Amino acid sequence: MQIAPEQGQFMALLVQLVNARRIIEVGVFTGYSSLAIADVLPDDGYILACDINPDTTAIARRYWQAAGVDGKINLQLAPALETLNNVLADGEAGTFDMAFIDADKSSYDDYYECCLKLLRPGGLVILDNMLWSGRVAEEGGDADTDALKAMNWKIHQDDRVDMVLLPLADGIMLARKR
Repeated sequence: MQIAPEQGQFMALLVQLVNARRIIEVGVFTGYSSLAIADVLPDDGYILACDINPDTTAIARRYWQAAGVDGKINLQLAPALETLNNVLADGEAGTFDMAFIDADKSSYDDYYECCLKLLRPGGLVILDNMLWSGRVAEEGGDADTDALKAMNWKIHQDDRVDMVLLPLADGIMLARKR
């Protein structure tokens, strides 16, 4: 469930390339992706980290603290859509530079839509597991596979973004908001 090391390194480079200061992370698990991107954020950088699991995020908090990046990460233990909608309601649309989505696959579409609203023009959405071990190319599938197939197709046709699907790790989709 953790991202691959090369993916963490790639995401850190993307943070630097887009000069990201404010990032959304949907799905924290044990915090490796948060740590990788927080490490390259400037001192005033900010990550809104969304997760529902207090056990795995307790591990994340320990690693963030040990790495000295915990002050850049605001962990919200609540359903991500609730957190994202609250941030939208607080008037923060268009104020984030990047979003990373790696949580329950059936909700990717909802997360994507919220994140697009929260991103500034030129902001970047990164979606994980978009190749799903090749299952997205097969006929049929379970609910997660079907959700990822639908997201691949939707983003490919979405005129609000420029996109690329990369065969890095389990497939990552980059979508740059126009």
